Amino acid sequence: MGKMDSKVALVTGGAEGIGACVGRMIVAEGGKVLLCDIQIDKARALAEELGENAEAFELDVRDLDQWHAAVKAAQEHFGKLTVLCNIAGISEPGNVVDVDLDSWRRTIDINLEGPFHGCRAAIPAMEASGEPSAIVNIGSMIAMRAAAFVAAYSASKAGLLGLTRSIALDCAERGVPIRANMVHPGAIRTPMYERYKYSGADTPQNIETNFAATHPMNRIGEPEEVAKAVVFLASDEASFTTGCDFTVDGGGSIRS
Repeated sequence: MGKMDSKVALVTGGAEGIGACVGRMIVAEGGKVLLCDIQIDKARALAEELGENAEAFELDVRDLDQWHAAVKAAQEHFGKLTVLCNIAGISEPGNVVDVDLDSWRRTIDINLEGPFHGCRAAIPAMEASGEPSAIVNIGSMIAMRAAAFVAAYSASKAGLLGLTRSIALDCAERGVPIRANMVHPGAIRTPMYERYKYSGADTPQNIETNFAATHPMNRIGEPEEVAKAVVFLASDEASFTTGCDFTVDGGGSIRS
């Protein structure tokens, strides 16, 4: 028996990084997964590797119509939808005065409006399944401990925290068996982190040291460490947990 037996999940950002790890773990734990990403070739390659319990779907999370199509695809491929993992996201530098306005809008659209569209499209399908279901949104330790150099990212993740709690309350108060929780990673060794590491004026070694130092545990996290928390919250092992902030940040969010 696996944690995800009988579960069908839609995972955004499923082509690489945390999303790919979540997809692998869902299948390993007995579930089925629709890997959604704009990087469709990578998503298809992973789905092929994972076998019959995985499919890929091209999805731009900013487009509500595409979201409805993705939910329909999950239902058609696997018969239902019971888990939504909103993992796709971006982070681009810029404080509130200097941030490029296109970057601001793009970050809010992908990190906040994307999960909103996803939940709007997926909740009716989860209700229709008649089974205990779960939403897991990826936040950041920056949702609780803002950083000046990423104003848009800070705002988007703090907003997603409020949205997650609103959904958790709405479903619980309506008696709908859908839980909504949030995982807050610290700096994790993903393609997003690598882009930061190699895009600055400083050396990659210094950037890694600086990122690691933001965590009391003094290291960078690994995608698998976040994926384990996501899959736990998506599973029935977390059946009495909703509106939760689950940190996987090496203690970064509690540092004074």
